[in-house]
Amino acid sequence: MLFRKKPVEVEAFCWNGEATHERPEWLQGPDVLYDGHQGVLLIDTLEGTMTAQRGDWIIKGVKNEIYPCKPDIFAATYEPVP
Repeated sequence: MLFRKKPVEVEAFCWNGEATHERPEWLQGPDVLYDGHQGVLLIDTLEGTMTAQRGDWIIKGVKNEIYPCKPDIFAATYEPVP
């Protein structure tokens, strides 16, 4: 069987690799830590801790979960809402 992903609107933020407070409020909680030595964000997700590199998109899902997404996957999966 074939399935199509339902159209869903999500919030997303492209991380520039810096530990700034310019991140959205939902990306500044205790589940998101900046590792200055490696220059990555460590994000606690339902699947465990995930790492976001510079240029990755961070997505806030439909149940307020957050997770990183590589730019090519993000571009293939999401489009801006007009």
